[in-house]
Amino acid sequence: MRHGKKFNHLGRTASHRRALLSNLAISLITHKRINTTVAKAKALQTYIEPLLTKSKTDDTNNRRVVFSYLQNKEAVTELFRTVAPKIANRPGGYTRIIKTGFRLGDSADMAMIELVDFNEIYTNAKVEKKATTRRGRKKATETVEETPATPEATEEA
Repeated sequence: MRHGKKFNHLGRTASHRRALLSNLAISLITHKRINTTVAKAKALQTYIEPLLTKSKTDDTNNRRVVFSYLQNKEAVTELFRTVAPKIANRPGGYTRIIKTGFRLGDSADMAMIELVDFNEIYTNAKVEKKATTRRGRKKATETVEETPATPEATEEA
């Protein structure tokens, strides 16, 4: 029985699971978005979020700790150089899991896991509010008078 065992063993031995999660984490850091099964995505989320938190402070000890999990110099460099500055002011929740349907071969639940701050669709799409008038007052943009740009005015200047 699995009383009190909280993480998903993914049907693998401990060393195989550690290698799998390390490889998934390296792929996620380098590509910023990967497609995998829902179970692996959830296991990867709990595996990589502490590493992303450690990458927020760039010192030798944190680099060594992260390297002990990933065993890949390029991924550690990418994490500390490009990913960490983007997530520096985020208090957590660095990854997002989006379910994408079922795999054709075995009908497994598939999901896309991505780094939240690297999705341009969500981060750059800032909705601008429409300026409203209240109690009959005009908007501030309408009260500013525009100076006509005539060719004589530009030549004199």
